[in-house]
Amino acid sequence: MLGLLEKLPPGQALEFLHKIVDGICGRAYPRYQDYGSIWSLTEWMEVLEETMTYFKTTVGKNISDEEAAEQMNELNSNYQEAITKCLKGRKEEIRNALVERVNAISSAQLQDFDWQLKLALSSDKISMLQMPLLNLDLDVRENGEIKPISIEMNKEELQNLINALEAANKVILQLK
Repeated sequence: MLGLLEKLPPGQALEFLHKIVDGICGRAYPRYQDYGSIWSLTEWMEVLEETMTYFKTTVGKNISDEEAAEQMNELNSNYQEAITKCLKGRKEEIRNALVERVNAISSAQLQDFDWQLKLALSSDKISMLQMPLLNLDLDVRENGEIKPISIEMNKEELQNLINALEAANKVILQLK
């Protein structure tokens, strides 16, 4: 799963992982131009997606430390240690970012929505990846005012949104 991470020199792993967490938390993700000599563009997209998914899933599903370590047992110990260190140090920050995302969606009152599916074709290299994206346009009533919100999501982000909405629906049904 996280095997491509081992292409990164071990001394740079912790810094790279912290940049991934920064991106999850709404700050800047690592930039391809800083790592283009290590990974091809396809590998870059894959390592970003796998690493983000690992952190989000581990924190979002509250996976135990043992299970989290099991998921990366194919990595050598230097990378396992870097991931574990980053995860332990930033787990609460990741959790808060995930909760914030769900709260932002659920606290507003949805008025209308529109969606369309497309393939990312912004450059010839990216178009080869054939990554499906969903554009979701929401009209949200907040403080009596309708605000348009446009969100572009990949498959994993869409699944996370669906899971969050299903969980919110279960909570609402329990409150009734």
